[in-house]
Amino acid sequence: MKYIFDVDGTLTPSRGKMDEEFANWFEHFATHNAVYIVTGSDREKTLEQIPNAIYSLCVAVYQCSGNDVWQQNNNVKSGVLNLPDRLQFELLSILRNSGFKIRTGNHVDNRPGLVNFSILGRNATLEDRYNYKGWDEHKKERESICNTLRSKWPDYDFQIAGETGIDILAKGSTKAQILVDFDPKDVIYFFGDKCQHGGNDHDIALAVNDRNNGSNVFEVGNWKDTWSILKQLV
Repeated sequence: MKYIFDVDGTLTPSRGKMDEEFANWFEHFATHNAVYIVTGSDREKTLEQIPNAIYSLCVAVYQCSGNDVWQQNNNVKSGVLNLPDRLQFELLSILRNSGFKIRTGNHVDNRPGLVNFSILGRNATLEDRYNYKGWDEHKKERESICNTLRSKWPDYDFQIAGETGIDILAKGSTKAQILVDFDPKDVIYFFGDKCQHGGNDHDIALAVNDRNNGSNVFEVGNWKDTWSILKQLV
């Protein structure tokens, strides 16, 4: 059995640190099981959320949706994504014209093999994030942005990520790409919170379900759901 986990909303609160009690339990779990992490975030941000001891226990950590791969302190793969100028200009136009008026800076975050776009910006406070999350749930802004960009830019994937962001990747370089590192016979349990269509866990969730070998997908609402399910499984 191999366990693959998303981070934000699955092992931690979005952009928050792992609960201390859960982390202690999970460290023991990772010691005795084959654990992998796949997240849209880069390594620096993930280490702000996940204790280094757990990070080091993982068989592999797939940063930036698998475009930047780490095994303990060894970087075994790192991708590059350079967006066309026209797409960058379109993102800036979308940013200017958004109905949500709070801007906190750092709206376009370039990561290895991935660009994260946020109307709110990555310098937001927890209150800012809460306000945008509620507004986006009502207005469906990120869903609308993704649908518009997909129709114009077929060579890229646009996925809702976390509570405020949109991940932009080259076509085919989503989280599902990590499954090439697994044997077809491997039974995989995947945990993620954005498994619905348009979410950045959707592609890998579909691919895990398609294995037809006892593999399973657990869509969770938060880290507490993850912990509860794991305690039932082990």
